[in-house]
Amino acid sequence: MEALSIPHLLIILVIVLVFFGGRRIPDVMKGLGQGIREFKDGMRGPDVSVHPNQPAAPVNPPVATPTEEKK
Repeated sequence: MEALSIPHLLIILVIVLVFFGGRRIPDVMKGLGQGIREFKDGMRGPDVSVHPNQPAAPVNPPVATPTEEKK
């Protein structure tokens, strides 16, 4: 089986343009990119997935100490 050459890629591009149209291709590519990103985040595990819009949780949160009242 041969590798894809330039004429093969052009035929595939024309078929994609016929099915999706020029306006829908960016939306399809955006969805594909988001899906790949979510898949990679899922493969890393839940501890690594910190989104840039969410603040990171503190590593050592401050501990509340009880105050003693003297009489």
